[in-house]
Amino acid sequence: MAAPLRAIGAGAGGWGARRWAAVLLAALVALPAAWSAIDAVRAGLEAQAWSQLWREPQLPRAWALTLATGVAATVLSVLLTMRILAMGFPGPAWLRLVRLLPPMLATPHAAFAIGFSFLVAPSGWLLRALSPWATGFDAPPGWPTTQDPWGLGLVAVLVAKEVPFLLWTAAGHLQKEDTRVRLARELAVAHSLGYARAQAWRRVAWPQLRPRLAGPLLAVLAYSLTTVDMALVIGPTSPPTLAVLAWQWLQDGDAAANAVGAAAAWLLAFTVAGVAAGGGLWLRFAPAMRLWADGHRGRAARRIPLPRAGSTWLAALYVAVLAALAAGSVAGVWPFPALWPQTFTLGAWAAVADSASTVGATLLLGVLAAAVALAWAVAWLELAPPQWDAQLRWLVYLPLMLPSVLWIIGVHRMALAWQWDASGRGVWLAHTLAALPYVLMALSPAYLGFDARYAQTAASLRASRLRFLLRVKWPLLKAALGGAFAVGFAVSVAQYVPTLFLGAGRFATVTTEAVTMAAGAQRSLSAAYAWLQWLLPAGCFALAAWLGRPRFRGATR
Repeated sequence: MAAPLRAIGAGAGGWGARRWAAVLLAALVALPAAWSAIDAVRAGLEAQAWSQLWREPQLPRAWALTLATGVAATVLSVLLTMRILAMGFPGPAWLRLVRLLPPMLATPHAAFAIGFSFLVAPSGWLLRALSPWATGFDAPPGWPTTQDPWGLGLVAVLVAKEVPFLLWTAAGHLQKEDTRVRLARELAVAHSLGYARAQAWRRVAWPQLRPRLAGPLLAVLAYSLTTVDMALVIGPTSPPTLAVLAWQWLQDGDAAANAVGAAAAWLLAFTVAGVAAGGGLWLRFAPAMRLWADGHRGRAARRIPLPRAGSTWLAALYVAVLAALAAGSVAGVWPFPALWPQTFTLGAWAAVADSASTVGATLLLGVLAAAVALAWAVAWLELAPPQWDAQLRWLVYLPLMLPSVLWIIGVHRMALAWQWDASGRGVWLAHTLAALPYVLMALSPAYLGFDARYAQTAASLRASRLRFLLRVKWPLLKAALGGAFAVGFAVSVAQYVPTLFLGAGRFATVTTEAVTMAAGAQRSLSAAYAWLQWLLPAGCFALAAWLGRPRFRGATR
């Protein structure tokens, strides 16, 4: 990145001005990040709260559930991602999968959990489809298929949501021309030496890709261990996970309960740090990954097309989840085991239409948060020296690495000090800070991989820096810019804990309404809000894809 900047810059003075601009950009993120981190530390320093937390009878099982579900979901997500990459790249199957990733990413976590519960519930579509000819049930069985005490449903939805995210971040690196061509050649050489596709990928390509996925892998681990909205919808309840316990205590009107919630949030942070630092999940589960990637020394990889089946089943699952939400949103009378409702009604959608302010607030927050996050990310990648970018990224990634219930404590106390609590400004700030790391992560591979020769050519033609950006660089990166904006918009739409905590319950979005309706067993309303929760980001991804398409113009003078 430094080469094009020096090529276009107007000497040392211009570069010095850009350094000061980079300092200002860093301060815009460092100030709220450091402030919220300090306040979060203060919230966890009460010894009495820790003592009360250790005496909590639900803590041992809740903590064990958190570890089991979070670690299992992370490991399975990495294994499945590795397997799909191993057999899909390079080739047309990989290109088709990349085109399917945006609608998967656009599906918010809570909406996916609601739709998945509609599929696997005792009265869900899956058992309805099997009952007429396989089970013989004429009434829903009492099976704990949702909110099961072992957290299996939570693990399933976490894996289904995190695999597309890991594939998307991997695609950002693999779609760079030099990386793609080099890896394809190296894999071809490995194949010529007798290695199966999976073996060649593990030995040649994965060691090069793995360091670049360190940030996304840490984000997956942190989210899997600390998710609140998905755990509320489909996770265990007696007891819930530790993140849900902390969230319940933080919402309590008693200050002592709030202090216990802060201590629980810090316990979650220590748990994430301990799992990540204990040699790393990657090294810890290396033997299992090696066995999976090798396909039992290549025999299974040649015999069964598991990766293609894996990606196909993943896409089919998303289609089934969205179809279940669509059917549930218009279902009237629907006796078991009928596969289709006897009557249909638009009452739920009429209720959604009546709450236009909720949809408007969601759109406004999403657009503002994504726009500001994208503007900051572009300015930072354009102005910051590479060493600054490498050293300060951890500040931007702080919302990913910290549990949401802990991070939001610090942001809330900062909002109180700024008198932004229970206001639209406070909710916008939380959404922007949450979207920023994802936008930067999505944009960085394409932006930092931009060919420096374009900048050198522009400099030789005496093009100004602004002219180069407006006429060459940003038009060539419009697909990446649009995709990063769509990612930020989707992250904002999916925010549950920050919206409730910073907004003090005064600002309703489609996500808060969907989770609330799901907890209240209002099937049609929760399905309608969950479908809308997917439709808004999906529309943004579709618009970004359309705007990012290459357009060829006729010859100009």
